[in-house]
Amino acid sequence: MTVGPTSGHRRGARRLVLGIETSCDETAASVVEDSRRVRSNIIASQHDLHAEYRGVVPEIASRAHAERITPVVRGALEAAGVSLTEIELIAVGNRPGLIGSLLVGVAAAKGLALSLGIPFIAVDHVHAHLYAGLLGRDCDPAPLRPVEELFPALGLVISGGHTSLYLCQSPTRCTRIAGTIDDAIGEAYDKVAAILGLPFPGGPSLDRLAAAHAAAALEPDRDGFPIARIAPDSLDFSFSGLKTAALYAYRGVPESRRVKDKRLARGEPDPVTRPAAQVAATFQRAAVATIVLKLGRALERYPHCRALLVGGGVSANSLLRSELERLAAERRLPVVLPALEYCLDNAAMIAGLGSALWLERDRIGDPWSTGAVPTTGS
Repeated sequence: MTVGPTSGHRRGARRLVLGIETSCDETAASVVEDSRRVRSNIIASQHDLHAEYRGVVPEIASRAHAERITPVVRGALEAAGVSLTEIELIAVGNRPGLIGSLLVGVAAAKGLALSLGIPFIAVDHVHAHLYAGLLGRDCDPAPLRPVEELFPALGLVISGGHTSLYLCQSPTRCTRIAGTIDDAIGEAYDKVAAILGLPFPGGPSLDRLAAAHAAAALEPDRDGFPIARIAPDSLDFSFSGLKTAALYAYRGVPESRRVKDKRLARGEPDPVTRPAAQVAATFQRAAVATIVLKLGRALERYPHCRALLVGGGVSANSLLRSELERLAAERRLPVVLPALEYCLDNAAMIAGLGSALWLERDRIGDPWSTGAVPTTGS
């Protein structure tokens, strides 16, 4: 099925794209002009709905998306100062994510595109995170950096569900070359924050605590917080051991009743535990060191890369951003970090990448046959 712009839609050099994102617990809509200028970026968070569970409940998330999608889209159009008749393309994040949440966004995007008689395109949410750093706001006076000078590039996506490395030939052609063998870095942050009793969402709370007590951090490898190397040439990540080390440092190493009785009989003290602030600072130092280590290996393996693209919620982390900038300066490469408003799940990155993909629609096939897919693509 092919649907083209109706004669009533605005024609010209500039393309206005409406993006919709509902992959997890953020209902988002955005209007992007010419694939990179963000005219609006509206996000309705569900943190209050999931706080008591310390994690996202899929059924609650999907119902909230259904309730909020219409007012969020209206808000994005109003903030951009445009009407629906000016929109020429609708892009939606269709993978990966919670299937119920994705279905809400995909159904809304297809229904709206059909009713307007304009094209629709589906976007990989993870690939869109790599595009986020290429975005600029409509009000920014400075011209955007030419995209051509950044590719080929090494891409890093770090979030609650993903920790992956990509080799990017262009903004629309990315191949996954490594990933996590267990927990994603954002998941590890959230779980350690829960162990320390920090407020939800855990990642930002742990970052603030760690930053305030950075001087108290221990040396990770020497003091039991592992920097997972996996193998001398491995580019993959692992954070489960680091998460466990933080648990034991804060609560002590578990011991059976028999072992405890023997220890007490010998007059030995209880296992040493560490304060929450020190655990947070040491955990963060080890997690960031793991990312930097694997990026260094990847840049050595792919020396032709001309830039480092970073995206995902954890790219907002203060220590990580500073360490990535340091690494890039040492390697004499530009590091493209998204503005903080585009680090978390948002629809601006969906609209931007969707616009770029639409220019290559002959390569990607019929978008109307695309549905919601919970799993990660290539």
